[in-house]
Amino acid sequence: MSKTCYLVDKIVYNGKLSTERCTYLMERKLNIRFRSPASLLSSCPSNGYGFDRLLTEKNNELVLWPFLLNKIWFHCEWDPPEFGSLYVWSELECNLQRRIQHFGHYKAGRTSTSLVVVAIRGAAIDHSSAMDAHLKVLFARFHEQFGSGPGLGPGSGTCLLRVDSISPVFIKSLFRASASLFRTDPWKRLRPVHLFGVRVGKDSDWVHKKQPFPCAQFIGGDGGDLGFIMLRSQQDAERVMPPGSRVTLRVPGVEVLRVTYEPESLISSSNRQMIRSLSLEPSGTDRFPSIDVARCTSTGGLRFRNPTVEELKFLYAFMKSMMLVHPLLQEDKDGGPKWARFVSFEPFIETVDVQWPPEVAKGGWDVVAATISHPPGQAYEEKASSTPTKKATELTKEEGYGFVDGKANWTVTRQCVMCEKEIHGDQPLCCERCQAVVYCGSVCQKQQWKESHKNVCGLYKAMMEREEELALKVFVFPCFFEHPCKWLESVGLHQQGMWRRKCNCYAYSPFGMLPVKGGLFEAWGGLGDGEYPPDSPITNYGGSSSPILLSGWPEFYNLRSLPLSSPVAAILSHPLTVYYILTALSISSKNLLLKGREVVLHYIGPECELDWMPAFTEIGHLLNGSGNIQMIMVGPEVPSHLSGTVSGISSRVRVNFVRGVYQEEATYLPSPHVVVALNCGLESGGSWVGALELIKSLNVPTFLTDQSEISCANAKQVLRAAGLHITLPVTPNPFRSPVRRQPPSTNLPSFSNGFVFGVNT
Repeated sequence: MSKTCYLVDKIVYNGKLSTERCTYLMERKLNIRFRSPASLLSSCPSNGYGFDRLLTEKNNELVLWPFLLNKIWFHCEWDPPEFGSLYVWSELECNLQRRIQHFGHYKAGRTSTSLVVVAIRGAAIDHSSAMDAHLKVLFARFHEQFGSGPGLGPGSGTCLLRVDSISPVFIKSLFRASASLFRTDPWKRLRPVHLFGVRVGKDSDWVHKKQPFPCAQFIGGDGGDLGFIMLRSQQDAERVMPPGSRVTLRVPGVEVLRVTYEPESLISSSNRQMIRSLSLEPSGTDRFPSIDVARCTSTGGLRFRNPTVEELKFLYAFMKSMMLVHPLLQEDKDGGPKWARFVSFEPFIETVDVQWPPEVAKGGWDVVAATISHPPGQAYEEKASSTPTKKATELTKEEGYGFVDGKANWTVTRQCVMCEKEIHGDQPLCCERCQAVVYCGSVCQKQQWKESHKNVCGLYKAMMEREEELALKVFVFPCFFEHPCKWLESVGLHQQGMWRRKCNCYAYSPFGMLPVKGGLFEAWGGLGDGEYPPDSPITNYGGSSSPILLSGWPEFYNLRSLPLSSPVAAILSHPLTVYYILTALSISSKNLLLKGREVVLHYIGPECELDWMPAFTEIGHLLNGSGNIQMIMVGPEVPSHLSGTVSGISSRVRVNFVRGVYQEEATYLPSPHVVVALNCGLESGGSWVGALELIKSLNVPTFLTDQSEISCANAKQVLRAAGLHITLPVTPNPFRSPVRRQPPSTNLPSFSNGFVFGVNT
């Protein structure tokens, strides 16, 4: 029978022995494996005995440390080496020390977070079968109680490759989402006592018409392996870990989805092989998520299974949403116990949009609303809606249509969608059903209903229903754009720096020719220190020298330590959308940047961006020392004096300016890896015909953004007419401007760079 295999960080041994002799005895006699040659430390007091007699000498000891709760492996039945007693010194909390008493002796030490020291001491022993059986029970109970995972036992040996109908691409997406969550370090503040409600989409979206795991808690912030568990209900969470307890209990019948972050060396061989074969992204420097579903039996044992694809989709949405919202939790300084060992948070609820990976998205809409609440069941408070037009007093109804009074506080001029007549006053009329379009009166409303609106009213209604999903509620500055000058006045930036391009007050000045004075402070309109990103490297990112992968505004603001009251996202939407395309949507450009190579980007039709070069310097900092970008901005709005010049806006990003029409200038430009056009307005007319023909012939990944979903739908028609087909479906852009625009004739959600889609991707 083969012996137990121990995985050891350090060995303390008798100093009289040579390293070679000690290594031989450890590996051959005790079946111990070392992490590195430096694992051997000669620091035991010499007592005249050789290492061969270590296990019969009371004062000598074999110490395995630092020894996290999952650092001992039992690969087979145990054939014990010749030693007497097992001692465990725990530097965890007292309740953990009490649990250790069940299977061995312990010696209390100072409180720490995760360090457990195990020592095997020699003694005069009896080699009887009774002693062997006793030691086997002790080790089995130790392994069962302190295996990998947050208090529920060892890793189960599950492997995502064995999940029915799962694709390797989705496994990669799961590991990327896990790594993104890990980087935000939720364990810094969150403890098991903090329960979170989770809701993803509608109940009808899931099997059995209910949310799979609507309750979650983070484990390991106060000791043990880092991870989190998701449960079927809040009641299950309170049973598994009762209030005031820090011990995870095994409750018969309770099923738990468990994610534990473990070093690669400690995970099962099947998972290790999966990680290497798929080149999965690590979490942090050397950890990977171990994912399984555990269920406690009536006898107190655990049964493990692989999660289903549906459960993994739910997990993906939770990780993507949690990484965005947990930094927004506000400490409740008055609500919690005065001497509590954990932070109490104010009641919290936040809804964010999560983009499904293409491999699991269904239909044309691949974004889902995910809501995180604390405590579970926390509801939204009633507050004024941001909806531009709400249903009011009904005026008429005939032939299945009607119209109602619009919102009464409009101070800007609206325009009839039918006759384009300006509507003065505070009460424009809108379609009763969809609330999306504005009319000057019943005549135009009835006429358009018969001609076209009847066919699209349902579509418009669906688009209006998504306004809650699209609103970026994390920001605390005004996020509704009734009138450009009025909004700029509200944030104190009217006619200041780069913000001059956000209204028409400087329309007389051609793009790229705004008067410039001062440095970065003046460019950002005099915002205070810490309210705009500095032109300096990102120092608080713990990753390696590779591009920083971002998933949305909260992560970026946290990375740059910006307050959520800063409106810089309204301008940074352009450079960060470009960066998001290059590092998240375009696989080819991402791989080039990760390899430290250069990406050539054709940027079609720049306008305001020509005056926003200080904001584009942020791309160079986000590259984080890896790769270069040559950005060629080409369009008719490039001023003549800039055309042909190169701006080195950072050491890793240079911008070439070319005046002219893209299809006419492209033959003189370096071949692109990616083509982008922001707020493209494809529906506007024939100026795009030649450019689209060129994009088709180049067959280069091309990404476009537009402001509203209906504009994207119209753009798809233009692309099809040009022989191009959407390969990246229309999806909300996580780096869209948070400031909602108000088109004159519609109320449809509209944001600068609001939606992104692509061809040839």
